[in-house]
Parts: sequence; C-alpha cells; structure tokens
Amino acid sequence: MVYSFSIGGFQLFITIAIFIPFLAAILVPFIYKWMPSRKIGWFVLFVPLTLFIILASFIPSVAKGGTYIHTMRWIDSAGINFTTYLDGLSMIFGLLITGVGTLVILYSIYYLSEREALGRFYVYLLMFMGAMLGVVFSDNMMVLYVFWELTSISSFLLIAFWYHRKQSRYGAQKSMLITVSGGVAMLAGFIMLQTLTGSFSVREVIATIGQYTDDTLFLLAMLLVLLGAFTKSAQFPFHIWLPDAMEAPTPVSAYLHSATMVKAGIYLVARFTPVFGGEAVWFYAVSCVGLFTLFWGSFNAVKQTDLKALLAYSTVSQLGLIMSLFGLGSAALNGGYSADSVIYTQATFAALFHLVNHSTFKGALFMVVGIVDHEAGTRDIRRLGGLMSLMPVTFTIALIGSFSMAGLPPFNGFLSKEMFFESMLIIRELDLFSMGSWGALFPVIAWIASVFTFVYSMIIVFKTFLGEHQPDRLDRPVHEAPIGMLIAPSILGLLVVGIFFFPNMVGHYVLQPAMAAVYPPFAGAEGMVPHISAWHGFNYAPLQLTLGVIVVGVLLYLSLRYWRGVYTIAPMRWSLDGLYNGLLLQTERFTTVLTRFYMTGHLRDYLVYIFTFFILVVGGGLVLTGSFAFDFSNDAPITINEYVLVFVMIGAGISILFVKSRMTAIILNSVLGYAVALFFIVFRAPDLALTQIIVETVTTALFLLCFYFLPDWKREIASRSTKIINAVIAIAVGAIVTILALTVQGNKLFESISVYFEDSYALAGGKNIVNTILGDFRAFDTMLEVVVLFIAGLGVFTLIKLKARKGGQDVEDQ
Repeated sequence: MVYSFSIGGFQLFITIAIFIPFLAAILVPFIYKWMPSRKIGWFVLFVPLTLFIILASFIPSVAKGGTYIHTMRWIDSAGINFTTYLDGLSMIFGLLITGVGTLVILYSIYYLSEREALGRFYVYLLMFMGAMLGVVFSDNMMVLYVFWELTSISSFLLIAFWYHRKQSRYGAQKSMLITVSGGVAMLAGFIMLQTLTGSFSVREVIATIGQYTDDTLFLLAMLLVLLGAFTKSAQFPFHIWLPDAMEAPTPVSAYLHSATMVKAGIYLVARFTPVFGGEAVWFYAVSCVGLFTLFWGSFNAVKQTDLKALLAYSTVSQLGLIMSLFGLGSAALNGGYSADSVIYTQATFAALFHLVNHSTFKGALFMVVGIVDHEAGTRDIRRLGGLMSLMPVTFTIALIGSFSMAGLPPFNGFLSKEMFFESMLIIRELDLFSMGSWGALFPVIAWIASVFTFVYSMIIVFKTFLGEHQPDRLDRPVHEAPIGMLIAPSILGLLVVGIFFFPNMVGHYVLQPAMAAVYPPFAGAEGMVPHISAWHGFNYAPLQLTLGVIVVGVLLYLSLRYWRGVYTIAPMRWSLDGLYNGLLLQTERFTTVLTRFYMTGHLRDYLVYIFTFFILVVGGGLVLTGSFAFDFSNDAPITINEYVLVFVMIGAGISILFVKSRMTAIILNSVLGYAVALFFIVFRAPDLALTQIIVETVTTALFLLCFYFLPDWKREIASRSTKIINAVIAIAVGAIVTILALTVQGNKLFESISVYFEDSYALAGGKNIVNTILGDFRAFDTMLEVVVLFIAGLGVFTLIKLKARKGGQDVEDQ
C-alpha cells in the first residue's frame, strides 16, 4: 500500500529529515562561538537521535508494506524533481545512518580533545549524515547522484580532518579520486537509463525496464552503475582507498567505514537489483567481485600490524561478503517469479541481515581500537598485549565484536555467517547462467576466506588483550577508558548479543519489508523471509563448515609465525597501491610537461593556441558541413557613406600595426570605436550609437590615464617566421569570421527573434526594445553583470583602503 501525501504528514518528514543535518551544520559555527567546545557535541547529538526516534516510529507501518512518497517540483523540463521515497530498504539504511550516527557522536564527545577544531568536525559530520540520508531516500537518480558525490566531498573533509598530517591528506585525496571517478561513471549509467525509459525515477525505471533489456545501452548502463557501486563500497580492485582512509579520527572510521559510506555502494546494488537482477552479467559481476573481495580483504587483514589497518581490510572483506550475497540473490529474478526461484532470495536476506550485524560489531570494534589508541598511545599490535586486566570492559566489547565477526555463537555474526554458508551451498544447485562446475568454487572460496576472517578476529583479541604486557613499549600508563567513552561501544555490544537471541524481531520488522523492496514481484511470497534459528542440528552443513573454520583457523593462528612470510613474496611495487601511486606519479609528470608546453608566460603564444583552435574547429566545421553558401539578393545596397566608414576602419586597423607611439595607437583604436558608433547612426540606432560613444570615450580616457605611467612603446623584435605565422593566423581568423557572418546572413533557418521583441510594449510595457531587453527579457543576466561590477568595485575599494592603511602605518613606523 502507498500512503498518499498530506501536508504535515509523515511523507513530508522524509524530505525534511534530509535537510535537518544540513541546517544544523549551518548553525554549528555560530553556536560554537559561545558554547564550550565539548558541549557542542551534545547539541549535534540531538539531531541524529531525534531523526532515529522518528524513523523508528515508521517501522510498524513499513513492516505492513507501507511506503511514503513526497515530491517537490524542481526542474520539471528535465524530469528532475526532489522525490523522497521511504520503503523497507531505505528504512534499514536510514536507521543505520541515524542510529550509528547517534552513538558515534556520543563517542566523539569523550574521544576528541577540546583542543581539536570540534566545530569544523561536526559540520563535516552533519554534512555527511545529510548526504547519506539523501542517497537512501532519493527516488530521482539525478538527486541521488548529487547526494552521492556530496558524500565523497564530505568524507574527503572528514578523512583530511588532521590535514597537517601527510598521510591524512593522501588518504583523503585517494578516496576522493576513486569514489568520485566511480560516481561520474554511475551518472553516465543513470543518463542511459533515462534515455531508455524516459524517466529519472527509480520506481518508474523498475516498472518499465523489462521492455528494454535487449537494448545495447542496457548492458552499458549496468556496468557503469556497478562501477559506481564498486568504487564506493571498496570492492576489488578499488578497495585500496579504504585502508588509507583510516587516517581519519576513529569516530569517522566507525561511522563512514563501518556503517554508512561504504554501505552506499551496497545500497545501490540492492536498489537496482530489480532493474538489472536476473541478468547473467549482473549475477557474475556482483557475486564474483564480491567473493574475491571477501577473500582478498580477509587474506590481507592477517598481515596488518596496525589495528585500524586490520579493521580496514576486514571491512573490505565483510563488504565483499555482503556484495556476493546480493549477486547470488539476483538469480531469483531470472525469468520472473516462480516457487523454485524463491530459494535464491535467501542469499539477499542473508546479505541484509549481515549488513545490520556488520554495522553493530564493526562499529563497536572501531570504537574499541580508538579507546586502545587513546589510552595506550599506539595501535601497533607488536607493542600491545596483556591489556585484559587493565581494560576489562574494553576487552569484553572487543571479544564480543571479534567473535561475532568470526561467526561464533552466541553473537549475531554467527547467524548471518551460517546463512551465508547456506546460500553458497544452495548456489551449487543453480542451473542458470551455465554455472556447471563453477558453482562448486563459490562455497570453497567462501570457506577459505572465512578461515582468514577467523584468524584476524583472533589476532584482535589475543594479540591485543592477552599475552605479556609491555609497559616499556607504550607511551603512557594504561587504564580503563572513561565511562562516557564506553557507553556507545557497550550499546553496540549489547545489540550484537541481543540480535542473536531475538533475531526474528529484526527479520520480521526490518528485513521483511526490505526484501519486498528488492523483489517487487515476490512481495508476500511464502518462504522469502526464512525463520532465523541458531540451531539446526549437527547434520546442518553450514554448521559443519563453521566447525571446520574454527579448527583450521585455530591451527593457522597458532602457526602464524611460520607461514606469515608468504606476504613478503611479492614486492610492494607489484601491489595495487604501487600501481595507483605509479599512475598518479606519471600523471603528475605528464601534466607538468604539458602545462609547461602551453603555459609559456607569453601572451602571443596563448593567442596562437586560441586562434588556431578557432580556425580548426570553426573553419573545419564549415568545410565538413559544406556551409559556404552566400545569398546577397535580400541585402540592402551599400551607400557611399558606408564605403567611406569601412575604409576608414580598415586604414585605422592596419595603421595600429605600424605606429611607434602609444598615444597614436590609442587614438587609432578610438577611431575604430567611433566609426562603429557612426555605423549605428547610419543604421538608425541612436541609442546604441550613444552608448558606443560613451563607452569609447571613457575607455580612451582610461587608456590615456593608465598608459601615461607605462614606459615608452618599444618596437617588438620578432623573427621572419614568427611574423609570417602571425600574419597567416590573423588573415585566417579574419576570413573565417567574415565567411561565417556572410553565411549566417544568407542562410536563415528560423524566423528572426526580433519579431518577438517587436511586441515589447505589450509583453513588458516598454516602448524601447533595447531597454526592455536589458531590463526585462534578460534582467537576470543584467543583474549578474551589476553584481560583477559591484564585486569589482568592492575589490578596488578594499585595495585603496588597504593601501591607505599601509601608508599610514609606514608613516607611524618612520
């Protein structure tokens, strides 16, 4: 059911919810001036907390199948309107954005020092929060893209918050380049979808795309949209930006890189599964890229010695797990709804469930790592150890989060990991897309990746909190974190345990409506939302796989020092990071050489480039289109007065080239201007003539005033070849402009626009056409011109005042 819009209704709130963080961000700098720096966080905390509570009130109605739509007209002519859409899928992400955002801000109040630029930090964080809400609530693809790129911009600012650090600037630049490039590709895909369907609305595209799947643009649009999703969600090989983004403050990492920004790509895949799902390319691209990302991230996480770097690669791995499940689940849409295909939807259910679980345990782990860094002064695993007795609460939260990530009971990660294994086993039976024996590789790779996941989860717990304490290798004595810093990760830890014992509450009220959004044809189908259970018996294949993961994982962890050398086999320059750095370096070198080639510092060279481009493009266009067609039959006869004026202008223009005095050159230049004014008089345009005379007089006076202070005009010494090139370019440009003017004059494809303006009195109440055009028809342009003059005047006034003030100071100094 769709609830119709009413003023003051819930529909309007969805639109307002996007703008509330932006409005709060505008207020933060003003409040920060008179509020103690630490207390500004409490003001900001109120924003996501309020949004979360109100969004939570939508859960009962959305769980019953309700959706909320609100449209604000924007650019009707282009089909771009600000349409917000709340359904089960956007509800999950909205709750994560606001819920985890509330806990992250609460955590940051105690984590960040008062010496930090907290006002700027919270402005960036609120900007990002609003942008993410805009992404998940937008129905119009163009609006979605605007917010999509705004998440990249705001995350860039957050990652580079400590901009005095070289690595922070590097990580911010890297994430910006990769995610924005993917976003531009996604934009091209959106435009192609609009070209196919005639609409930018995601809902309308889903409803009509079925008749366009054979079009060549369909496949290209699919690949471009996936490129945007893969770059944002850190899928291989674009994952390299995420580890470097860990230079951001820990609250940023906990928010952006565990629960929100990296999930934007996941959201895009889920939202567009009804559009592209069921296609073999989509199935293989999403599932295979996700599965390899899962393996690659978990494999590389084991070798990390920095806790945040380890969590970064673990995030890459977990995102790959979720992405692969969405790919497998898309198989259910092949050929439409059938009772047999419903079984494949369980992969998507597992993806959504693990999406929620990952946000809880990974957010808690990021906060734990921040606490360890805050209290011990380091995140280096080699310097840590034996912290369990010193930080018992932190250790407990780390244990819960790590064991949940490893897929152990009694934590929520165990439930979704079991469903992940089950989906991988089911896919072996898929007889679509020529799977054959390839399907057997899916559970094998998934199992191997899960073993490495178990290993790095154990590293977090045992290497950090157990073993021998090394106080001599730490910067400060270690003690438990303040209670305020422990509240947020403790809440997330309780959710990890609570979801394990009450998973079907999440399944019924949150996951079920999201499944209906991903699979519109299957809405209400039996078996699409399975009952979540922690125990299925010892003969349950996923449980056996989990036991195998535990056994092999323990053995690999205990023998880690013996096989860790495999990570040093390949040189660093062969890595993807090395490839990125090399490409960036070569690009900088190329652009430096190119810039030095055309930025010579000589005005003559710049004019040569401009005019040569003009000759090639305009002249070439005239030749290729065969537009050399002149028609003088309707032209008025040329009088003797006009001939005289033309020859005067020609003589003045040529004479300027040979004079030796600035004064003479200025006078000859003014002759050209006054001759144009005389032409206006001949053509019976006295208002234009008067304007031209005034402008020419003022310009000439200013030239004379300014040139008085310039040195004598020295004759330019140039080689014969330079003079020949100058002459050729000048003659060619003049000829092309003349030919272009004659061509336009002799070929009228449309009725002159002057016919419309002749009725200026009836249209705008002005008897003078020129004045009416300036004051009414192009009033906005005129206003901008006035603004430009106003800004220039302010600049001149400021320079004069600064000069006067500096002169006064010099007098005082003397």
